Amino acid sequence: MKKYRKQHYDVANVRRLLEPGPVVLVSSAWQGRNNIMTMGWHMMIGFTPALFGCYIDESNHSYEMVVGSGECVINLPTAELLEQVIGIGNCSGADTDKFTLFGLTPEAAEMVEAPLIAECYASFECRLADAKPNPNHPLFVWEVVRAHVATRPRLPKTLHYRGDGEFMVSGREIATLERYPNQRR
Repeated sequence: MKKYRKQHYDVANVRRLLEPGPVVLVSSAWQGRNNIMTMGWHMMIGFTPALFGCYIDESNHSYEMVVGSGECVINLPTAELLEQVIGIGNCSGADTDKFTLFGLTPEAAEMVEAPLIAECYASFECRLADAKPNPNHPLFVWEVVRAHVATRPRLPKTLHYRGDGEFMVSGREIATLERYPNQRR
């Protein structure tokens, strides 16, 4: 087993090593308008019901939309959408129709008003389960009420933001269930 030689590291950059998961596109709808925001800071916090937690800053245009509607769709883009992911994250929906500008297709959801993004590998319709402020940011807890996932590929190449304009693409899968059958499924 390999041992690593370590050195001091700037704690402000720890996020680059502990990123929580794939970048997602959060679509919202409120008062006749749609919006999309790029999000890299989120986490699954429950299995049944499926609960998804994230921070959305009050200065973000999506904040008003998700608070007003109490709904959103969490869309999972693949590496092919890197340019759209970056572009969406660098403009405001207050003055931009991001679906049109970035050539994305809104599709009607089944249980929420916010649209699914047709070009994304998966879309999860969510309703607000809880929103609690903390000293730094409002934490939103969403309940996933409907999931739409492509049948292929089985392992999509998702984007993972490392900070400072660097992304990683998801790697290979390592299956361990045969060796450790008592793992939670």
